[in-house]
Amino acid sequence: MFVSGDATILHADLDAFYASVEQRDDSALRGRPVIVGGGVVLAASYEAKACGIRTAMGGGLARRLCPQAIVVSPRMSAYVEASQAVFAIFEQTAPVVEALSIDEAFLDVRGLEHISGTPVQIAARLRREVMRQIGLPITVGIASTKFLAKVASAVAKPDGLLLVAPGGELAFLHPLPIERLWGVGPATSGKLRGQGITTVGEVARLTEPTLMSILGPASGRHLYALAHNRDPRRVRVRRRRASIGAQHALGRSRKSAADIDAALVGLVDRVTRRMRTAGRAGRTVVLRLRFDDFKRATRSHTLLHATAHTQTILAAARALLAAATPEIDRRGLTLVGITVTNLVSGACVQLVLPFERDPGAALDAAVDDVRERFGSGALTRAVLIGREHSPSVPLLPD
Repeated sequence: MFVSGDATILHADLDAFYASVEQRDDSALRGRPVIVGGGVVLAASYEAKACGIRTAMGGGLARRLCPQAIVVSPRMSAYVEASQAVFAIFEQTAPVVEALSIDEAFLDVRGLEHISGTPVQIAARLRREVMRQIGLPITVGIASTKFLAKVASAVAKPDGLLLVAPGGELAFLHPLPIERLWGVGPATSGKLRGQGITTVGEVARLTEPTLMSILGPASGRHLYALAHNRDPRRVRVRRRRASIGAQHALGRSRKSAADIDAALVGLVDRVTRRMRTAGRAGRTVVLRLRFDDFKRATRSHTLLHATAHTQTILAAARALLAAATPEIDRRGLTLVGITVTNLVSGACVQLVLPFERDPGAALDAAVDDVRERFGSGALTRAVLIGREHSPSVPLLPD
């Protein structure tokens, strides 16, 4: 029987996620160094990491470090599909799952010993199912706290499983380098190493006031607690984001109706593509405006049915913009934004009679496929050609 303080928290983390999906889908990439992303490294296979390549590294430096690396363009829809399938397995494994990102989560398996076995047995079965059903390697760390479970999975990578047994937490933690502590980046690491502090155990041997004098009150207290494995946070289900949106600054000069409409088209194009990539649909379209006097206004319209279709949402947004045109003409406009709320899973959208394939959905899918394969600038709406807010130019996030 497991009691409070036992190792019942799992941290499951897909290994080199984007790169692993590419290697899974293309047998020619398996066992070879793979870089996802050209200008900046979004992900690297472990064969590429062995050459010193790291996420967020510039593409030029990465290719110099590993000339034999194969560079592939990201396929976000493939990664989202794989993530959704993996999280379905997480949900089948534990009653409480806390998503951290597209490729990692905490699972609380307390009370499952008579149903599913020990935490190690549950983790081993989880790893087998992810590989069998999804074809991806995943590493699992098991510990009594969220912090230590995440450290354990990092130590066990790649494709591993590591239990930090109750009573052995500090013996496992203290020999590790200080960089294993959450919140120790280059700046904090430099301060600690400048004091001759290189391991977690050496941090733990300091008093809390001493750490606070070196790092400041907040960081000092935070690292002192972690060095003693004090992390009271429970695994909690996180709510999915309630809206998806974007906005575009128009500048102080007066803009024509055509300019404003073009900005709106670009925003809707971007927002609806993000919705489809995330597998979400929404009912309420919100238009956000900022005038020359810096005052703001919002207008909204709720559709009969949730959708992620570009043309449907664009029509609603244009209607809202038309209703606001007299005020825009009078006060001027410096920013326009679009947000879609009342989000639901795209798989739960109610079908509308007659049950025929929506030509708008087919067009959206075709455009998404082209942009995924050839880049976001491969297709541009005619109204946006030659304008500064073309979809290929990043827009300000909402």
